[in-house]
Amino acid sequence: MLKNYIKIAWRNIWKSKIFSAINIVGLSVGMAACMIIMLFVAYEKSFDDMHTKNLYRLNEVQKFPGMVASQKVALSMFPMGPTLKNEFPEIKNFTRINRQNKFQLTYGQKKVFMPQVFFVDSTFMGMFDFKLIHGERETALLKPHSVLLTQKTAETIFGKEDPMGKTITHYGNDTTSYTVTGILANIPKNSQLQFDGLFSFNTIFKPWMQNAWGGNWLNTFLELAPGTDIHKLEQKFPAYQKKYMNKDNWKFYELFLLSLKDVHSNAADVGLDDLNYQKFDKKLTNLFAIIALIVLVIACVNFINLSTARSAERAKEVGVRKSIGAHRFQLACQFLGETVMLSLIAMVFAWIFVLIAIPYINNLSQRDISLPLTATWWPVVVIFVATVCIGLLSGIYPAVFLSSFQPVKVLKGSVETGRNKGSLRNILVVAQFTSAIVLMIATIFVIKQLRFMQHKDPGFSREQVVTIPLNMVNPAKYELIKQELLSSNLVQGVTGSQDQLGSHLDQSGVEFRLKDSPLRQLTSTRLIVDPDYLNFYKIKLVEGKNFSKEKSTRGREYIINEKLAAELLKDHKNTPMSALIGQHFGFDSLGVITGIAKDFNFNSLHYKIETMFMFNQPDWGLGTMSVKINGAHTTETLDFIKKTWTSTVPDIPFEYQFLDDHFTEVYRVDNQVSSVVSILAVLIIVISCLGLFGLASYSAEKRIKEIGVRKVLGATVQNIVVLLSSHFIKLVLIANLLAWPIALYGVNAWLRDFAYRVNVDWWVFAIAGGVSVIIAFATVSFQSVKAAISNPVKSLRSE
Repeated sequence: MLKNYIKIAWRNIWKSKIFSAINIVGLSVGMAACMIIMLFVAYEKSFDDMHTKNLYRLNEVQKFPGMVASQKVALSMFPMGPTLKNEFPEIKNFTRINRQNKFQLTYGQKKVFMPQVFFVDSTFMGMFDFKLIHGERETALLKPHSVLLTQKTAETIFGKEDPMGKTITHYGNDTTSYTVTGILANIPKNSQLQFDGLFSFNTIFKPWMQNAWGGNWLNTFLELAPGTDIHKLEQKFPAYQKKYMNKDNWKFYELFLLSLKDVHSNAADVGLDDLNYQKFDKKLTNLFAIIALIVLVIACVNFINLSTARSAERAKEVGVRKSIGAHRFQLACQFLGETVMLSLIAMVFAWIFVLIAIPYINNLSQRDISLPLTATWWPVVVIFVATVCIGLLSGIYPAVFLSSFQPVKVLKGSVETGRNKGSLRNILVVAQFTSAIVLMIATIFVIKQLRFMQHKDPGFSREQVVTIPLNMVNPAKYELIKQELLSSNLVQGVTGSQDQLGSHLDQSGVEFRLKDSPLRQLTSTRLIVDPDYLNFYKIKLVEGKNFSKEKSTRGREYIINEKLAAELLKDHKNTPMSALIGQHFGFDSLGVITGIAKDFNFNSLHYKIETMFMFNQPDWGLGTMSVKINGAHTTETLDFIKKTWTSTVPDIPFEYQFLDDHFTEVYRVDNQVSSVVSILAVLIIVISCLGLFGLASYSAEKRIKEIGVRKVLGATVQNIVVLLSSHFIKLVLIANLLAWPIALYGVNAWLRDFAYRVNVDWWVFAIAGGVSVIIAFATVSFQSVKAAISNPVKSLRSE
């Protein structure tokens, strides 16, 4: 009997090739989209699974006077780790991490620049479960001048030599030697902490650090006792801060904890989060999962629609089978078997689609997602069971409906298969297109917002700008490179700064006094620049003058932005901005305000413009050199820059990045969201149109004689097309009316996360509605025109 069911199922699939193809393609695309997104979701949720301790990261909310808004940061103060452990029994252990990039190490004649290393407390390996291949976990970082290297780093430095006990040297401000006390397995890519080596923190420890309250320059992780009430522990922090921090400074900080698993996925609003590799908001992950499930549900809806629409064709089969003794349960099993067979065929195509799509998805997401087939068997079983369940769920309603036909009515030709079931089909078609239109509108606004951020005038010029990190380049060498570059007509300008625009800049406390007013203390963003900075980036001055080349007799020169100027004058309502020029202002060293710059977006457009000041202090060392190149000779110019760099600082590798590329990286997650939502929107539209095409084909087929009669009586092709298309167009119009308010709510909620955003224009909804109607009409009219131009003689010749 089972063999017979399989044969009949295959014959029915093969007999209705168009409908079967539509179902298989729709299901396979839906399955593939769902599988890929679920693989992405699983990868995201796997971050930091290798660690078993109850670990939390300490974070701050900084609320300094003078700042436009409070900010969450991942940084903390050096003394917090040990003092928190002493104060609270819930805290079992702590470790601090200080990141250093481009860390130079020398072994014999070999010189290596390690991309990223951590200086950590000796407790690090006891808290984190990174795999240690050689060495003792408890004691490897206990002594000063100890280092753990990853396998890859050890091979790079030592080759085939045994690295254990070997000495390597770092040449920086101080020459320091380190002994290799252990080898780590290479860090998994699904770890938020990515490093090439771990160095003992006590090597660089200075006694003053233990009382350095107020300096935020590292990350602190805490191991908490099992069952700790996080909320109650956080409520104790203000009293702790008041006890240890100076004066009223504790009021400017609020401490909070994030579990290690939440750091990767629930810290989208936390800044200065540099150790958080591939940080991705779990709200977006959940959104992708929901949309992928919608795609799959719509594919299942297609099957239900087409199966119930074709019920009349199977009615006589049901009647005959029942008349010769078939039970309803047996018929239901037969029809369910057909749907499961369709699902299994669709699964095969879905696997093919996934294998083709994964490299593109990895490139888009910058992940290393793969089908976990070789490592374990259970994903295959899960996918197989899920496929069978999809087949059963998709076919359960058509199976129950078809098996319910009464044989007497069916064989007499009096069974009704249209009105009530047609209502259900209409509802499902409306649901499909509602989802498609919502995603279409969302996609348009996501792309609009992204383009707005990428093309909005930030208040400075970033075209043809190459930025070069000044790793360990002293001020004198920087000036030599600058002058050498400016001597060529290939280079149009050179400047230097503490940080790169588009990055999170440091903040500092400043003092200000306006004439005889009381002294004010506030906090503002700061940027160390060289004198040519404003001219290079074409930042406009609204008051005062630029930095002078010579040293000022009145002390350090400061240029502030309009936002800071407004903050300084908030208690002097009628005082013009020009009154600030020449007034005493200071960070670390008092000086005067010499100019006021027009506000510019030195950070991404996710954030409002903050108060900021710039000053010229080249002897402090600059972090980034900016070079404006001749765009007509890009390759030649870059070769010249590299040659100049290598001849001046041969021991430091040359690296560069176009500033536009840096801002592309700033908006990387937004780009990824835009691409994924766009792809899923297209898939939903395609699947919905496949279903509409199938229904239109069936409608035209069932009304072929009616069309023949109408043509004989004088109906035109246009009349026939309108007759067959109007019903489906009405459904799409209803879907628009439902989709627009849903999309409006969702778009407004998403745009609230941006400080600068596009307007929610009505015409976007109109365009999406128009496009959906055009797509639906084009889909339906293909079959309508085909039916309308057919020869009526053929359709009326036989019954």
